[in-house]
Amino acid sequence: MTVLLVLLGGMIGAPARYLADRAVQARHDSVFPYGTFAVNVAGSALLGFLLGAHQHLGLAAGVVLLLGTGFCGGLTTFSTFGYETLRLLEDGALGEAGLNVLGSLVLAVLAAWLGFRLALALLTTWSPRSGPSCYRT
Repeated sequence: MTVLLVLLGGMIGAPARYLADRAVQARHDSVFPYGTFAVNVAGSALLGFLLGAHQHLGLAAGVVLLLGTGFCGGLTTFSTFGYETLRLLEDGALGEAGLNVLGSLVLAVLAAWLGFRLALALLTTWSPRSGPSCYRT
């Protein structure tokens, strides 16, 4: 069952990456790989949230496999990031290559942390046992 959950998530995540990358990149006339940058940061945020929800809100492990390992694994891409950075270096776009490396690292980790913290914040305002905090007395 585990393999099927990961496979199903990846089957959705990989085409989502391609479509999102093309949509973002089409809006920028630049050598900078905005599409890959965007999907990697967004996928990191989602993965951080899922892991925080699993740890703090009791999100089922199967959901983490489907959406975290499968979908986020298919959505994000280290190999394309590496290739595009190498291409920028080969084209002499050293600034863009450096921005891609440092920006991706900093923003992806920050996005994962913010996603994780969002799940933690939801724990303080909503609990599966007690419902939304606005209904507690």
